[in-house]
Amino acid sequence: MTATPLTDRKNAAISRGVGMTTQIYADRAENAEIWDKEGNRYIDFAAGIAVVNTGHRHPRVIEAVKKQLDRFTHTCHQVVPYENYVELAERLNTITPGNFAKKTIFVTTGAEAVENAVKIARAATGRQAVIAFSGGFHGRTFMGMALTGKVVPYKVGFGAMPADVFHAPFPVEMHGTTTEQSLGVLKKLFAADVDPNRVAAIIIEPVQGEGGFYPVPVAFMKALREICDQHGILLIADEVQTGFARTGKLFAMEHYGIAADITTMAKGLGGGFPIAAVTGRAEIMDAPGPGGLGGTYAGSPIGVAAAHAVLDVIKDEDLCNRAENLGARLKQRLASLQDKVPEIVDIRGPGFMNAVEFNDVSTKLPSADFANKVRLKALEKGLILLTCGVHGNVIRFLAPITIQDAVFAEALDILEAAMIEARAA
Repeated sequence: MTATPLTDRKNAAISRGVGMTTQIYADRAENAEIWDKEGNRYIDFAAGIAVVNTGHRHPRVIEAVKKQLDRFTHTCHQVVPYENYVELAERLNTITPGNFAKKTIFVTTGAEAVENAVKIARAATGRQAVIAFSGGFHGRTFMGMALTGKVVPYKVGFGAMPADVFHAPFPVEMHGTTTEQSLGVLKKLFAADVDPNRVAAIIIEPVQGEGGFYPVPVAFMKALREICDQHGILLIADEVQTGFARTGKLFAMEHYGIAADITTMAKGLGGGFPIAAVTGRAEIMDAPGPGGLGGTYAGSPIGVAAAHAVLDVIKDEDLCNRAENLGARLKQRLASLQDKVPEIVDIRGPGFMNAVEFNDVSTKLPSADFANKVRLKALEKGLILLTCGVHGNVIRFLAPITIQDAVFAEALDILEAAMIEARAA
């Protein structure tokens, strides 16, 4: 499991800035299972960080990619365009929340989608400032880092961030910040730091990912929409991690009954193949001039083909409802362990975007140590877990939504054993 020879080679060849959660080196994967180079089997509760919502190597995704490979792999859409790019844009314009005309662009990564969303918002409004939230994660590019509300490890040592980015506290009542307090800080921000008439956009994850899987309170999201409408600010929903059935809806914003002006997406859209998108109000998306958006690999025909198949699978296999079912079963199992594992202080998350948070029993403070013990115990038993959160005390669950029932039940047994053993240790 330690894969020492490969680890030594990795350490000699790859920058240490590329962090690794495990020392597992994948050899093959199928649906919710991974086998390493030594033949060990693991149940994957990370899904490439919410990328393979439809499972590793879903047959329909692989078939779509193979068909595209037999036709062409790259022309650059800006030079020689192709129909499946247009068709995917049409689909996203239809299915993203919002009863208004929309347009779409394709790029390659979630961070690139966020960068372009900010560019588009600035071009459309003629304004420069952007407001983001503590605990949010929006990428590792410079604008992504500036928007991200966590210093370590994302901003350390990289110098000055882009200007005109402001942060407000994300409302997490269990950590002492209510919706009213967050809105109060926004009001003070407008009074003391930035004229709201100079703000191009407010960007928010409907459920924070790296920040700890905290859903945005409904009242807060509705208030943000009202603030944006009042001041002519654009609302950007970062759905990179929440999109494509993960929360029990195709997009997490559907839980709120309101629409963002711009939506960024990636990860689950490609089912394991790189593709990202920005979809927004048509007049906003048309603000940049020709050539202002795009990229050499933007909207790769391989990624586009995979995305079409992913959308078909989500619909045909009813993955939104399956996400609700799996999430309910997971949360019920976690709730049944609270007496045995008093470190559990919260179980949360819509659909199958779930998390459990741990505090130290004696100090009542967040316990990253306990979360990591659970992660390592689970890994020893063949279950891959991810931690997250500003305090590092949260385990997030991101298994493929297509996970087989028997494999899911096995994973829950491993999780329970790992938590009990971590407590005993």
